[in-house]
Amino acid sequence: MTTNPAERLVDLLDLEQIEVNIFRGRSPQESLQRVFGGQVAGQALVAAGRTTDGERPVHSLHAYFLRPGRPGVPIVYQVERVRDGRSFTTRRVTAVQQGRTIFNLTASFHKPEEGPFEHQLPPARELTHPESLPTVAEEIRKRLGALPEQLERMARRQPFDIRYAEPLRWNDEEVKGAEPRSAVWMRAVGPLGDDPLVHTCALTYASDMTLLDAVRIPIEPLWGRRSFDMASLDHAMWFHRPFRADEWFLYDQESPIATGGRGLARGRIYDIEGRLLVSVVQEGLFRSL
Repeated sequence: MTTNPAERLVDLLDLEQIEVNIFRGRSPQESLQRVFGGQVAGQALVAAGRTTDGERPVHSLHAYFLRPGRPGVPIVYQVERVRDGRSFTTRRVTAVQQGRTIFNLTASFHKPEEGPFEHQLPPARELTHPESLPTVAEEIRKRLGALPEQLERMARRQPFDIRYAEPLRWNDEEVKGAEPRSAVWMRAVGPLGDDPLVHTCALTYASDMTLLDAVRIPIEPLWGRRSFDMASLDHAMWFHRPFRADEWFLYDQESPIATGGRGLARGRIYDIEGRLLVSVVQEGLFRSL
């Protein structure tokens, strides 16, 4: 059994094919109340990609989280081959656990082609080199002296190195007046191999890790006891350029609105040279504990 978190992530994304369009994914036994949404989205995208010719990268996905998944219980992914066109391939995936649908995803794959023009907006912030920033674990140890036991276990299993572009806020005074914005540098903690689909699905996994933080930043410190329970409702991604998830990328996140118990967050993912790789939008449900 591998102990490297990056290798465990690759294993997690390596689904078992049990029929032509049906796959089964492991769901590790965790202390969490529900299966991590990024895991389900990443596995569903693997299932969709395994039914294509492998020559068309995914360019977008749209997904809904319908029910919380149970840790430790396998998830079955059923793929519907919606379209196989000259330039685009479309797949619809339903994730089922214990006979109930917990998640669905539609993914579109596009045959690479040259466009007549190209442009992008530059990053909204200066790109500080990530290796000059402390890891999350280092920030917590500096503040608390040591990681709490549960966080220590989580840090050892974490498949991504995460470094906040700005120092974490630890109390209500530091939170006061903060804008609903956050940015983190991320990369897998080890090599992920050379399969582009694995990198795309690994980044899909990572995209659900910190995005809703932007909703919480004006309300409470990110670390410590939460005042709100939160859950992802839906998730959409657009993939603009090839990338490797085991190389540094900046996840620039903001929340334009939170109302009615729901918060909207959007993110832009850049490489270290400032090229826009992926755009992400997610809505989350927030309820007082």
